[in-house]
Parts: sequence; structure tokens; C-alpha cells
Amino acid sequence: MDESPATVKARRVWDRTAPGYDRQIQFLERHWFTGGREWLGARAEGRILDVGVGTGRNLPHYPPAATVTGIDLSPGMLDHARRRAAALGRPADLREGDAENLAFGDARFDTVVCALVLCTVPDRRAALAEMWRVLVPGGRLLLLDHIGSTWPPVRAAQWLLERITVPTAGEHFTRRQRPLVEAAGFTIVEAVRLKAGSVERVHARKPVIT
Repeated sequence: MDESPATVKARRVWDRTAPGYDRQIQFLERHWFTGGREWLGARAEGRILDVGVGTGRNLPHYPPAATVTGIDLSPGMLDHARRRAAALGRPADLREGDAENLAFGDARFDTVVCALVLCTVPDRRAALAEMWRVLVPGGRLLLLDHIGSTWPPVRAAQWLLERITVPTAGEHFTRRQRPLVEAAGFTIVEAVRLKAGSVERVHARKPVIT
């Protein structure tokens, strides 16, 4: 399948970022996304698909009995994820893949996790439609992302930051995922906004049609 220029650019950006990603994100996870990956792991179950697995920072938090598949655009990020999985003794199927075109059959997974990824995906609606498709009825969608703050001064700073990050890395700071999750047909189970409303955790389910 032909890739969009935005997808090709995103792979290039994340390949360049991969060697220093863990060092860069560690501070933000301690002070901004505090406890987010633990929150995701506590709700994930069964056959898990980690969309945008990156360097595998979610892997330590998944239940031992879960079966983990992870996809990422970046071969460089996946190299780090594979090393992390090996160090943890965590079996995981980690492969190249695009959130907008998931290479899996329908109703394949019990849980889809997407952490700090939809802020950079060019077509979020396509990605969420794919997540819906690969989830079993009743399956869980778990999201963690930075979003537009509820505090106007912070939101203004995010808007200014986007003048740099969107053209250079495709990264948005004023997006919000929840309305698109609901529009895709998911039912919200729980959602919380933190850090002046600039971080959101979403737990949603694909309804069971009877």
C-alpha cells in the first residue's frame, strides 16, 4: 500500500528520535504523564495490541498472562522495544506497522492501547476506525495523550509550540482525542484530564451488538 508523504516523514522523524527517546521522555513521564503507563497496564487484558509501541515503555506494565503485539512506523524505535522485551523476558510480537492501516484481521484483539501516539498520527479518524475494526465486541480501547489544556495561558503556549512541532515533527499539542473516540462509536467507560487539562486518559469499549 502506498504511504502518504506525512507517514514517510513521520517514520524518518521517529527513526532520528529513537536513540535518545527514552532519555527525553523519562522526565516528562515523571512530571507530566505521571502514572499514565501504569494506568494503561492496569486496564489492559487478553490479547493486547500496542499501537505505536515505540521503545516498549508500556511492556513492563502489562499483565504477565497477556499476549502482546506491538506495531510502530519506526524500525529504530522497534529495535529498542525488542531489546526491552528481551531484557524483561516478555514475549511480544513487535513489527513495523501503520496505525492508519493495521495489518490484522477483524476482531483480533481484546485490548488496543495507544499511548502518546494520536498526537502525531496524520489521520486520527482512520486510525480509530482501524482500532475499532481489530477489537472484539466488548473490547477495550485505552488511550493516553497530551491534549489542549483547559487553562487558556497553557493552551496559548501549546498553540505557539505547535508552530514549530507540527511542521518539523507532525506533533500536535491542542488536539483532543475523546470526541473522535465517541464519534467512532466507542462507549466511554472512564476518562480523566490532568495537569491543567493537558493530559487525558481514556478507557472506552467497543459495544457488543445483540
